[in-house]
Amino acid sequence: MDLSNFLVPNIPPTIYYIPNFITAEEEGLILKNVYSVPKPKWTCLSNRRLQDYGGVPHEKGMIPEKIPLWLQQYVDKISSLNIFEDKKPNHVLVNEYLPGQGIMPHSDGPLFYPTVTTISCGSHAVLEFSENTEKRDKICDLLLEQRSLIIVKDDMYKTYLHSISEVALDDVSGCANLDNCMTSYSLNEKLKRGTRVSLTIRNVPKVLKIKLF
Repeated sequence: MDLSNFLVPNIPPTIYYIPNFITAEEEGLILKNVYSVPKPKWTCLSNRRLQDYGGVPHEKGMIPEKIPLWLQQYVDKISSLNIFEDKKPNHVLVNEYLPGQGIMPHSDGPLFYPTVTTISCGSHAVLEFSENTEKRDKICDLLLEQRSLIIVKDDMYKTYLHSISEVALDDVSGCANLDNCMTSYSLNEKLKRGTRVSLTIRNVPKVLKIKLF
């Protein structure tokens, strides 16, 4: 796959957006597996809940855990894009966002290799990028459609903050990647959110030699 075909233009470097990265059938199987895990696998936060696979990242090093096969196939698919240079993705964070839920402006920080990839399932989201200042001046918005993959690296990973607003409707007309999307959207079009499950697949460079089984 030639990633240059999926580069989002006219924004700071570098974001790639790939629509229909997975099929509808694959999306259904992902959601089935996400919701079939035992309840203790979920970590509940105030604005969303999540699952960790591969281990829990820590500044002293991640204790590696085996990623289940249903998830490993997407780790391998992203690994084949060679976006982590000589490294391979080894961690998956599964987030569930109900309509109206989001996440505050933040950066992923030094625990991870400075590239992040996210597959969206179940619903869309609008990912917002802003300056890392008190004013939080907006850089751009990106529409993440169902079954799409977004790759964030370089300044867009290191310099700017990203967030998802806590709204149930998204105005997508100003999103920077509309020409990259699989659907054409009209001026001032608003999309109603459903429940979105995201698979954030990354590399944790610092891994301890012990393993949990």
